[in-house]
Amino acid sequence: MLPFTPLTLQQAKLKNPLALAFMGDTVWDLLIRQRLLCSQAHVNALHKQAILQVNAGAQAEAAGRIEPHLTDEEADIFRRGCNAHSRHNAPKNQDPYAYSRATGLEALFGYLYLTKQEERIAELFDIGAGIP
Repeated sequence: MLPFTPLTLQQAKLKNPLALAFMGDTVWDLLIRQRLLCSQAHVNALHKQAILQVNAGAQAEAAGRIEPHLTDEEADIFRRGCNAHSRHNAPKNQDPYAYSRATGLEALFGYLYLTKQEERIAELFDIGAGIP
């Protein structure tokens, strides 16, 4: 990942969960794209595969695989991300439950990225992406 000054755990906890999700969405997308790039597929096929894996439904499924492995602190960040949409509606084409869980996943990955917990990101990504 690119060098930056990480936030302290306390600073990151004070961030709005949607701000954490804003960052985490990009982190998850980058990790998916890096994994896909290991294949010999053409760019168009890579893009189609990325779209299938970086959407609310796929992210909600990944969250389900990750959730049992979260620490109490991580579970709290995930829960805050899931609850962040209680005042906002999900987009028309999205299942509200999946959208909420995807936001929780993104908030978690944003939090881990901003606090520079790269090993934990890799560990949880492998679990979420179903990589043995």
